[in-house]
Amino acid sequence: MTEGDVLDLIQSAMWTTLVVAGPVVGSAMVVGIAIALLQALTQVQEMTLTFVPKLVVAFAVFSLTASFIGSEFQIFTQEVYYHIEHGYRE
Repeated sequence: MTEGDVLDLIQSAMWTTLVVAGPVVGSAMVVGIAIALLQALTQVQEMTLTFVPKLVVAFAVFSLTASFIGSEFQIFTQEVYYHIEHGYRE
């Protein structure tokens, strides 16, 4: 395994992490921005008002995308095992 192979593996792992975490983080970010705007407009500065809705939305999105996340991890793991078994370059 060469340095280029290691970099390809790391790049693939980082990309998989980004794709898997994207929906949950993106939805929490959108809800956080919406609540921050609501707080700025109403001048209500309650800490639980920002935390609880983001937590609920993140859990709901994670529940809805769990099968997608599992399949992405499975694909990545199968690719890594294939390269371990057959060598990275053929």
